[in-house]
Amino acid sequence: MTTLLREHAEQQFAEELAVLTEVDARSRPPSWKLSPWAVMTYLMGGKLDNGFTVSPKYIGNRRLIEIAIATLATDRALLLLGVPGTAKSWVSEHLAAAISGDSTMLVQGTAGTSEEAIRYGWNYARLLAEGPSPAALVPSPIMRAMEGGGIARLEELTRVPADVQDTLITVLSEKTLPIPELNSEMQARKGFNLIATANDRDRGVNDLSSALKRRFNTVVLPLPASAEEEVEIVRRRVESLGRMLELPAEPPALEEIRRVVQIFRELREGVTADGKTKLKSPSSTLSTAEAISVVNNGLSLAAHFGDGRMQSHDVASGLTGAVVKDPVQDRVVWLEYLETVVKERKGWKDLYRACREVV
Repeated sequence: MTTLLREHAEQQFAEELAVLTEVDARSRPPSWKLSPWAVMTYLMGGKLDNGFTVSPKYIGNRRLIEIAIATLATDRALLLLGVPGTAKSWVSEHLAAAISGDSTMLVQGTAGTSEEAIRYGWNYARLLAEGPSPAALVPSPIMRAMEGGGIARLEELTRVPADVQDTLITVLSEKTLPIPELNSEMQARKGFNLIATANDRDRGVNDLSSALKRRFNTVVLPLPASAEEEVEIVRRRVESLGRMLELPAEPPALEEIRRVVQIFRELREGVTADGKTKLKSPSSTLSTAEAISVVNNGLSLAAHFGDGRMQSHDVASGLTGAVVKDPVQDRVVWLEYLETVVKERKGWKDLYRACREVV
């Protein structure tokens, strides 16, 4: 068993990618490891003609993934847009793994991201000793993707300062990265493309310029359409994380996952599942990713401080922490929800008592 805390997608699902490569007889765009059909099968899952089952990496609207894959087969870059927790980074990583066999050509966007992180930097010891030279140049992940005809990833594009964002315009429109210090340029090889992710919910967001927006084809990833879909996403990810972290606990009962998902969906939508009671929504996003975190934390508590079976008191603190981001405003919303909904719901008394103890 691997000792890595988190394997890259191409490592974790190496067997599936290898089997798909074997059976994939369809045409492939230049430099692609798999055909668009095989990339889709890898993302959405399915049973192959040889009987091998590919696990789904994304549970949701199939057409959105088809559009994303088709975009990457053209000269247009792909922008995955959505609220936090809609699997943008997850989809981005798996697309890069399936297409290039390498999901590590990644730039993590932050308020401190500089032009060098997107273009290139310098080995200053060699620069001082020899002056500007190809040997002194340190390529960025995007530059490496251009050189090898691969897929680069840029996470949280809207967190990057606006003037740094526009560094991408020449790369995406001309498929060229100028290197004026060497009186040269890097021209992208066939197969190069960029997947960027962004959301417009968080504070500190920098809007994209119109010029940059035109270089992207935007695919909006929504929150799960139904409760059952969201429950299945949480269940799969929690089981996967449990195996990876080697938690000595039973897989969480489906009913416990359903309760967490129902609470998140009701508070997110501002109404109970039956539509009878209107609710106040907290300031937190309450995304599917946070639901996964709550259940996974409860599983860890059950494994190390319980009997190995996740129960209501194991998820209570995680639920409260996910909902109450603002200690004043959100606490009022959470207490009102506990008293008017959770307390009155049949079979939920245990969860009500556990949450009241930690709120």
